[in-house]
Amino acid sequence: MSIVKCSPTSPGQRFKLKVVNKELHKGEPHAALVVTKPKTGGRNNLGRITCRHIGGGHKQKYRIIDFKRNKDGITATVERLEYDPNRSAHIALLLYADGERRYMIAPKGLKAGDQVVSGSDAAIKVGNCLPLNNIPVGSVVHCIEMQPTGGAKLARSAGTSVQLIAREGIYATIRLKSGQMRKVQAECRAVMGEVSNAEHNLENLGKAGAKRHRGVRPTVRGTAMNPIDHPHGGGEGKTKGGRHPVSPWGQPTKGYKTRRNKRTNKFIMRSSGVNG
Repeated sequence: MSIVKCSPTSPGQRFKLKVVNKELHKGEPHAALVVTKPKTGGRNNLGRITCRHIGGGHKQKYRIIDFKRNKDGITATVERLEYDPNRSAHIALLLYADGERRYMIAPKGLKAGDQVVSGSDAAIKVGNCLPLNNIPVGSVVHCIEMQPTGGAKLARSAGTSVQLIAREGIYATIRLKSGQMRKVQAECRAVMGEVSNAEHNLENLGKAGAKRHRGVRPTVRGTAMNPIDHPHGGGEGKTKGGRHPVSPWGQPTKGYKTRRNKRTNKFIMRSSGVNG
């Protein structure tokens, strides 16, 4: 994997940086693990925009990822690594010994031909999935379940990882990339290693059109609007009118704690300090 700076043959290429991984599969995804992904334009079933800045973009198909890794004791061979347009991380196509194929989030260092396995007696090896009970304290893991058998919820994007800090009773303490420390049940599963494609955040798309190809529409600054359209709008020159940054609906947006889930507060040992 390498970072390539494109030749400035056009204004869009001048600042473009792309990550090149020659190990990625060049063809179509495995057809049996692909479903259609309809466009929403950010609208709900009533046709109202519920998520702004979404629209257009290239057609995509959703790859069905095995987040549960529940085929215990059956060795799987990595057939190939693939690009997934639905996430920042790369994915790996697994061929199990019984003939079944599944996709998984590819960890850093995994390559075609490697073997992975899941279960409580799996070896401590990159790509293997096992309960936190059986993982040595201090290990780096990803794709962690929040509830046993619930499927991976934490640390799934490119380059992310979580460190297992301690175990006490039925709970294990983990430290997230944000700095938050929280408890999860020690029966929850995790995958050894960190997520692949850590260079993802170094990419520079180079032109606005590349963002539109990904289905992202422009974001207009509130200060560039009229007072009727945004609380920051209006006034002479670039000014917010003296008020703190807010959303178009008046919700504070910087440093304001938005967490309201009191039920799970007891599991958070130390907050990240970002929005609660």
